[in-house]
Amino acid sequence: MTPDLPRNRLRRATLTLWRQLPFFVWLIALWMLLWGQFTWLAFLTGLIAAIVVTRIFRLPPVELSGRVNLWWGFVFVLEFIVAVIHGSLTVAWQVLDFRRQPGAAIIAVQLRTDDDLIMTHTGVTASLIPGSLIVETDRDRRILYLHVIGVRDDADVERQRASVHHWEERIVRAVGSRAQLQAIRADAAARRPSTGSGTAGWGSGTAGWGSGTAGRGPGAAGRGPGSAGRGSGSAGRGSGTGKSGGSAR
Repeated sequence: MTPDLPRNRLRRATLTLWRQLPFFVWLIALWMLLWGQFTWLAFLTGLIAAIVVTRIFRLPPVELSGRVNLWWGFVFVLEFIVAVIHGSLTVAWQVLDFRRQPGAAIIAVQLRTDDDLIMTHTGVTASLIPGSLIVETDRDRRILYLHVIGVRDDADVERQRASVHHWEERIVRAVGSRAQLQAIRADAAARRPSTGSGTAGWGSGTAGWGSGTAGRGPGAAGRGPGSAGRGSGSAGRGSGTGKSGGSAR
């Protein structure tokens, strides 16, 4: 046995304990909340209950990313509170508006990250906002199925999908791994519409400024875009397609 083997085991055990510590603390806090007591006795009994749950009823461990961004966590909490208030007011208005019935639909949302914890957080967040509720999940294909009210056309469906993707992005930015964050950024860049226009810019075309037979005489066209530039024709300052040739600037 090499001397580094016990050290590696200790390091691996410490890393596992560190990653599972938030769940352990959450079990203790949940026990105290269930009893409605924040005393040393409730803490000790919660500690015993957490040890029993994690050691006797053992489940596959949920691996945390080991990354927490406090700023994006704060942004997530703030946006979540605003979304809950807005969803409550929207649902109340839909109930009180007797002129028309709010439409409803079950939509499928394909998540961009392959992680059980991110998928769970995203589903819980979408369910806690009034107006939408998770009815089914497909773990293998990373799909969330939501029942949504207030849907009248395809635009509303796409708006709901974008909302779920938005919460997924906020959760990944707060507690996701760096690989998941890169995947979110790559997907956002792929979805962003291109801002480039035209085939060519200034100076594109057959000839540039100095071509032509004569000097600055008039030609067939002026300075605008198109097939001619600034004085094209047999005489001009730049025959051919000129300064603004090509498709567009």
